[in-house]
Amino acid sequence: MLDRFYLIVDSAAWLRRLLPCGARLAQLRVKSTDDAFLRAEIAAAKKLCAHAGAQLVVNDHWRHAIDLGCDYLHLGQEDLDGADVAAIRRAGLQIGVSTHDEGELSRALSIDPDYVALGPVFPTTTKATTIREQGLPAVERWRKALGTRPLVAIGGITLDRAGDILAAGADSLALVSDVLGAADPEARARQWVAATR
Repeated sequence: MLDRFYLIVDSAAWLRRLLPCGARLAQLRVKSTDDAFLRAEIAAAKKLCAHAGAQLVVNDHWRHAIDLGCDYLHLGQEDLDGADVAAIRRAGLQIGVSTHDEGELSRALSIDPDYVALGPVFPTTTKATTIREQGLPAVERWRKALGTRPLVAIGGITLDRAGDILAAGADSLALVSDVLGAADPEARARQWVAATR
């Protein structure tokens, strides 16, 4: 099972700050093409998460995730195009996949993922996108389609919306700007931990 509070960060430095606040599930989403930098960031994040008893999810960089012995990988739809899913599975990694519509959900399910993410549930400014918000009805539809497979909701998620999203069927709430963009990210992370435990 995934923790209900799913923190997404773009550097190991954020993990140094926020894991002590109680976060137990964190995705490292680093957008860089520098292999040495990526490898160092993933290695640092893995060490920090292991020390905190947290689960690390590596976004996209599946070769580094395999080489560094990570447990979880997250792939967007575009990442699926170049990923060697068979190699990832042979290495023992669990896989999460992003989806935005029913076609993408069908594609994700074809690789038998360990969890599926749906977004954006509400409007978001985190990623420049033309994808419309999905809303709570989509969360309910994905819940039915996934059966017992974990569902992660992402996009425009705030504390006041959390209860409704969980009630609609999400197992985990992925947070970026609501935590990282807060005036006091540590205090906000603690609020999320308290609200989801």
